[in-house]
Amino acid sequence: MAWTRPYEEAEPQRVNRWLAQNGVCSRREADDLIARGLVSIDGETVNDAGRKIAFGQTLTLADAAAVGEGLSVLLHKPVGIVSGQPEPGQVPAVRLLTRDALWGEGSVIPDRNSRLAPVGRLDRDSRGLLLLSEDGVVAKAVIGPQSELDKEYRVRVAGEITDRAIGMLRHGLELDGRKLRPAIVRRAGGQNLVFILTEGRNRQIRRMCELVDLKVEDLFRVRIGPLRLDDLPQGRWRPLTPQERLALIAGKPPQGVSGAKTGRPPPRSSPPSRRNG
Repeated sequence: MAWTRPYEEAEPQRVNRWLAQNGVCSRREADDLIARGLVSIDGETVNDAGRKIAFGQTLTLADAAAVGEGLSVLLHKPVGIVSGQPEPGQVPAVRLLTRDALWGEGSVIPDRNSRLAPVGRLDRDSRGLLLLSEDGVVAKAVIGPQSELDKEYRVRVAGEITDRAIGMLRHGLELDGRKLRPAIVRRAGGQNLVFILTEGRNRQIRRMCELVDLKVEDLFRVRIGPLRLDDLPQGRWRPLTPQERLALIAGKPPQGVSGAKTGRPPPRSSPPSRRNG
């Protein structure tokens, strides 16, 4: 099944409105899914566009219920590439989305008219998983004000990694006069740390480390919610699958995709940038 979720609100609600509230699709798209027989409640196909779902019932979308407008892609961004609007002399990430750099199969190749925008940026000195999308529902799921998706990073630092520093990184720091949300931070051997964050302030990890006298030498994002970089080579990209899109919106791993992969980052072809961050 592509997407399934129990209804836990006290008052019944129209199916199309609830799907829209969950960021799965617009109400118009929900009506179309119902008309196509792709929505069911407790195993019974919904045929009425005005149907309501009640507490304790479970709504399911069929595998064919891929919705959303526009392309979404995963890119393994190298160091030196900027996520968003470039300054003179800089190379934007969208320029890497060529047919030659496509990993696997894909029928749509972005062109100069593409509206692909980064959904959760990586700074120029960082590398790893970058999501770009034309899909407003995907963007809302990842960086919207109600999003609770976490992001995982492998970070190599210079400096002494003390228990006090780890404790402060986990909880107790603030940036720009605002406290940071609690983070998961753990050692990964040597000078390596794993960060799992549920927010994305500007250059957050670099600035957090500076506050505890650590300097980031390499920052590598390996996961956004249920999406993992896995074996996607550096500089290559692939389209987001319909199953991944729905999993991203639901905040759960796609079917058939393991959430247990935590292998080390692939080797670099050149030393990390030493720019201050």
